[in-house]
Amino acid sequence: MDTQVSAKMKIRKPANEVFEAFVDPEKIGNFWFSRSSERWQQGKTVTLRYDKYDAEGNISVLEIEENKKIVFSWGGNGQETVVTITLKPLNHSTVIEVIESGLQEDDPDIASKMMGQKEGWVYTLTCLKGYLENGVNTLRASLIH
Repeated sequence: MDTQVSAKMKIRKPANEVFEAFVDPEKIGNFWFSRSSERWQQGKTVTLRYDKYDAEGNISVLEIEENKKIVFSWGGNGQETVVTITLKPLNHSTVIEVIESGLQEDDPDIASKMMGQKEGWVYTLTCLKGYLENGVNTLRASLIH
């Protein structure tokens, strides 16, 4: 069975600015990954790089609705999940919701994986909020494991 995690946050910026923070390879480095290989577009495979951990991986952009929705898949080796990011305008702000689905219920490590993904999305959205609302771009990669 398919299991999912979600996170939601209000950001005091219009949806187009929130959308561009994800899809623009120059902006994503201010809150999430260090950079992406190209602008996110439907049907593209984009490489995300995380310099601090000397890591990179690919995402497949499945759907783009400008300023409204981003859907991509990531992971591999039977662990691929689908992430749906929706943007909803609300009084000069945007409510952003992230749903990651495809976590396998029969995985013996499902609880820790769900907690890890949930924490990761809450942290990512917090970094996004800090960046867009206050220009803070030093939160990314500041967690200590």
